[in-house]
Amino acid sequence: MRWFLRRLVFYAFAVWVALTLNFLLPRLMPGDPIGGVLQHLSPAQLASNPGIIQTYQALLGGGKHSIWHDYVTYLHRVSHLNFGISTSNYPAPVSDVIGRTLPYSIFLVGVAFLIAFALGTAVGMVAAWRRGGAFDTFVVPTLMALSAFPAFFTALLGVYFLGLKLHWFPIQHAYDSGLVPGFNWTFLSSALRHSELPILVIVAAFTGGWVLNMRTVMINTISEDYVAMAQAKGLRDRRVMTRYAGRNAILPPLNGFAAQFASAVGGLVFIEYVFSYPGAGLTLQQAALGNDYPLTQGLLVVFAFCVIASNFVMDLLNFALDPRVRAS
Repeated sequence: MRWFLRRLVFYAFAVWVALTLNFLLPRLMPGDPIGGVLQHLSPAQLASNPGIIQTYQALLGGGKHSIWHDYVTYLHRVSHLNFGISTSNYPAPVSDVIGRTLPYSIFLVGVAFLIAFALGTAVGMVAAWRRGGAFDTFVVPTLMALSAFPAFFTALLGVYFLGLKLHWFPIQHAYDSGLVPGFNWTFLSSALRHSELPILVIVAAFTGGWVLNMRTVMINTISEDYVAMAQAKGLRDRRVMTRYAGRNAILPPLNGFAAQFASAVGGLVFIEYVFSYPGAGLTLQQAALGNDYPLTQGLLVVFAFCVIASNFVMDLLNFALDPRVRAS
């Protein structure tokens, strides 16, 4: 319990730092953020929402109150998920825009990253167990070569060869035009079809790192005495590989899951831009280019929460799976 409370305090501090940096970001930028936001709104739109200027002043600064008053007001609004009105999607609130686009990104990164982790761990385990064989000689270098390219470059290659040349996958948007999003088979099948190529690109971009990490740790684990004892008992190679060597070798790669996840979230902007995929990454890019400060702030807070939450979950899994952490 003491360990859990210490980690909880640490991540609460990390959340506070992320929120504070997000509060200071528009105030440290040159120019007037409020003026940049309001220039996109017509006089009729301003007249229909008289409190919009006060809302933006609390979120972005520029009001008559002190910065401490703005900071407390900002934290209060963020705690209620109130980031104001999105100027690029007026009059939709920022929370509605995020709620509409975030599920696409969660599905994309979540499915792709779990596949990349499972595939990379399995390939690295087998490659280390059969080191020097055909599998280790050809499959591992191929996956490493794919991971060496930037994710957006791999996405461009996928669009050109698999989409335009071979016509295996659709290359734009999250579903067919004319469909209305909803929980029905027509929309879900179309959305799944449009997500296949972006998921394949993310898997290709991140599997090689898991393979190399797992292979390195697995080679060191194979030389341990308890693995030799299991083999001396006459246990099958598959059981020794998975239940003895692999079970212990997976812990160090698992510790790097959160860092790789943060990298995938950062690269999501470029991948969604290539595929015109209407997720949170593409929305963040459009909001930043359109000076939609409220939407940019809201998305940055959501991305920060996702990364911090993934680190916290990985710490809990590491505590549950590794008895050395509990013993220490």
